[in-house]
Amino acid sequence: MLMRYWQPFTEIETIRQQLDKVFDQRATTKDNSQATWVPAVEFADAGDNFVLKAQLPGIDPKDIDVQVTREAISISGERRYENTHEKPGYVRSEFRYGKFHRVLPLPAHIENDSVQAEYKDGILTLTLPKVTEARNKVVKINLGQIAGTPANPTLEQANQ
Repeated sequence: MLMRYWQPFTEIETIRQQLDKVFDQRATTKDNSQATWVPAVEFADAGDNFVLKAQLPGIDPKDIDVQVTREAISISGERRYENTHEKPGYVRSEFRYGKFHRVLPLPAHIENDSVQAEYKDGILTLTLPKVTEARNKVVKINLGQIAGTPANPTLEQANQ
């Protein structure tokens, strides 16, 4: 009789790999081609601007397409596959290759014709200026020049 020992962690890893394949197959781009990965992003509110940073290491800027509307940002492109299997000593690669597509809705409207972009060291940085209505306006309130003087003399006159 042959005895087999159950290895639960091996089974869990097999299930995880199968789920990864399912999700990779379900991710599609706007032209219904498969998107094999999505870039990681950071999004910050910097007062009058939003700042979006996307990690796109090893991607040529000509392979990146950025489209900006007043309500959302679309980043798509492709990391081209390098044939490194033929090199001696090559054992494993965990890099993600292929097409990617990411759409990020914005919390407020932006001036999409004034967006500034910078691509350096594999990081795409977009500076997205908010429309004037969405900016935090600071209004100074005049409380009077001397202590005891009413802040709004017209209110005092109306109450007399």
